[in-house]
Amino acid sequence: MGSYQGMMQGAPEVSRPAGEGCKAGGVRVEVSRVSTCPRPGMPCYMSEQASGFDLEACLTQDVKLSPGERALIPTGLRLAIPRGFEGQVRPRSGLAARHGVTVLNTPGTIDSDYRGEICVILINLGSELYTISHGDRVAQLVIAPTTRADLVEVESLDTTGRGEGGFGSTGVSTGEVPGNE
Repeated sequence: MGSYQGMMQGAPEVSRPAGEGCKAGGVRVEVSRVSTCPRPGMPCYMSEQASGFDLEACLTQDVKLSPGERALIPTGLRLAIPRGFEGQVRPRSGLAARHGVTVLNTPGTIDSDYRGEICVILINLGSELYTISHGDRVAQLVIAPTTRADLVEVESLDTTGRGEGGFGSTGVSTGEVPGNE
């Protein structure tokens, strides 16, 4: 696969028009391109009501993912996400359905104070080799509001009908009623 820096240096340009950005009528997110990765266009929502915008691979050479293999894929982008929001890196459903390629730590969280390059951890859960090339849309990013919690230590928690049941304790079938096994 080569080194991370080697993948970025001399990346070919993606042929799509440059613009001032993608205005979707939402929260302002500033986008900066990594200087070692030429990108003539900006990420943009692919439909009027899309929740996320696509992230493209920024590579100087193809990355080949064998079944079971994972790789860190650079995007060539840095973001300034406003305080009170996060970026959620999510899989593209078509890649997962057709090839078994997905985001390993989904959703990957991009905190509002992070200013480094956005990279995507992809894993091939399919049965065939998958090749990622420069400009391929490898994931999507959703900007979402966050809530910070006030964590308070207590002696005990209130009781609920579920209690400590987890990991399938509520059943699988809609006809199952917890506690009536």
